This record gives sequence, structure tokens and C-alpha cells, in this order.
Amino acid sequence: MAIIINIDVMLAKRKMSVTELSDKVGITMANLSILKNGKAKAIRFSTLEGICQALDCQPGDILEYRSDDE
Repeated sequence: MAIIINIDVMLAKRKMSVTELSDKVGITMANLSILKNGKAKAIRFSTLEGICQALDCQPGDILEYRSDDE
């Protein structure tokens, strides 16, 4: 089971830098990097909401589930 984080895809679609997203959401670059690279164990709903607001997207645009079979 794997949860894939597609922040890079949404950043590219919105032509936004990681630094700009970090500033808009109020999350440190280090924490955003951990999340972006799939190393995070959890994400707060408030952080997810902030990312969705900044990127004008839905949570499903950022989070994706892939089974081990894929």
C-alpha cells in the first residue's frame, strides 16, 4: 500500500515554486520537502487545506493511493 504525494505535479501545473508554496501555506521548507518526497507519516488537515487553497486544487489532486500490485 502506498500513498503518493503529487505536490510537484500541481506546482508545475500552477507554475509555482516550492518557496512560494511554503510562504503561502506557512509551512517550513524542510517540512514541505518531507511531505513532497513522501517521507511524511501524517499531514494535518489544516496543512492540506492550506496547500489546496494555495494551489487551487482538491485533496485528490495531491494525494493518490496505489496498491502494492501496481
